[in-house]
Amino acid sequence: MSLVFWWTDVLMWLLFVVIILGVRSIRGSKQSRERWFKIFQSRVAMASAVILSTYFLIALVDSVHFKINTQSDIAKMMQLPETMNDQVVSVLDMGLWHLREHQERTYSAPFALNEYSSSIVLNDEGQVEQKKLPLKFSGLELEKGQTVASDVVSRTIEMSLYLLPIFGLIIAIYLYRRMAVFVMIEAQAKEQARLPLGTFLLTFFIIVYTLAWLYYLSLSYHVLGTDKVGQDVLYASVKSIRTGVMIGLLTTLVMLPLALFLGISAGYFKGWVDDIIQYLYTTLNSIPGVLLIAAAVLVMQSILNANPDWFGTTEERADMRLLFLILILGVTSWTGLCRLLRAETLKISQMEFVTAAKAFGVGGMTTIWRHILPNLMHLVLIALVLDFSGLVLAEAVLSYVGVGVDPTMASWGNMINQARLEMAREPVVWWSLFSAFIFMFILVLAANLFSDRVQLVLDPRGNH
Repeated sequence: MSLVFWWTDVLMWLLFVVIILGVRSIRGSKQSRERWFKIFQSRVAMASAVILSTYFLIALVDSVHFKINTQSDIAKMMQLPETMNDQVVSVLDMGLWHLREHQERTYSAPFALNEYSSSIVLNDEGQVEQKKLPLKFSGLELEKGQTVASDVVSRTIEMSLYLLPIFGLIIAIYLYRRMAVFVMIEAQAKEQARLPLGTFLLTFFIIVYTLAWLYYLSLSYHVLGTDKVGQDVLYASVKSIRTGVMIGLLTTLVMLPLALFLGISAGYFKGWVDDIIQYLYTTLNSIPGVLLIAAAVLVMQSILNANPDWFGTTEERADMRLLFLILILGVTSWTGLCRLLRAETLKISQMEFVTAAKAFGVGGMTTIWRHILPNLMHLVLIALVLDFSGLVLAEAVLSYVGVGVDPTMASWGNMINQARLEMAREPVVWWSLFSAFIFMFILVLAANLFSDRVQLVLDPRGNH
């Protein structure tokens, strides 16, 4: 098996490196460390950070792709069919291989044993009748006379027993921390006592328990049902995490340099530079955002359709379309932060330390780098965490109207788009929309709650 590097994978891991460097920078600055300690003193912020980290970790695992070689030892051990040869999969796909391969014929409800709709079949007497056909990969280990509910309860208890060591370890860590704070046996116990470790451990255990429960039951059932083509909805929902996180985070890699450069330049140099930049972002703001993004996406799509030889597989084409969508969102969403940075730079450039730097002959770029940019970083962090949830929702809206990610790529927007017809069926197929909504709702809610705490602590005008 050989590694495959997609552009979005490279950018995702580059963002991970940037985050690691940012954490190291925060740890090296006492003032920054105190601010972030104050952020995580909030129980809500701590729980939200654990949830966001879980989503980000899943996106990272899904951003390591490799090409399958059915002749390799790993492939033979997994008994992969020859039809899988040269297919590109991720590490997450290998972990959820049973969900990927256990594909049914059509719709089935969560934990169902039969298809959702009736099919016309011939009975043993040769007569035509309508019957809900049994599923191929659901309830296979169900004993005769046993109900689905009783089997789910027994499997939940069995899975809980497997997690007892983890639960015991979490309790031991919590009690040790409490004892360390009480007797002050740790040098930093007093400082660490300010952080809600109990909230962190509780949130961590709930996430681990939920993921383990979903995974364990997915070995025997379609926990969230199947869609029109029989694909497991849980698998599609988890795969969509990568798309949502990338849209929310990687767009900042495109937006941030533009907003910083143009915003600081307009506020510091003023004059004709300020006039040109103001004219640029005012013109962009005068165009409705959805129409501008839709026009750019349609142009991009026509270019991709005109050059099919650029891509070897449909997965590469879908990845390139996702990359272009990230670039388009970044280029069209920098104006708000640019305006904010311009106004703040105008104020900072009139302060005494900047005036003194100019009087001593310090160059413009040096003044910006040493005196202005550090005093703008709190606004940048606030804007980024506030924009994250908006960008995640933007992907869902754009995919819903048909100008988002490629239809073959897993995303919550595509799931919601497909649910339009499913909600008009009789009986209603509700679980695809419900699954996409729950996964997206948890991510957006956690991002909003965390951003509120960041804004409260980092904004110098806030009351904290």
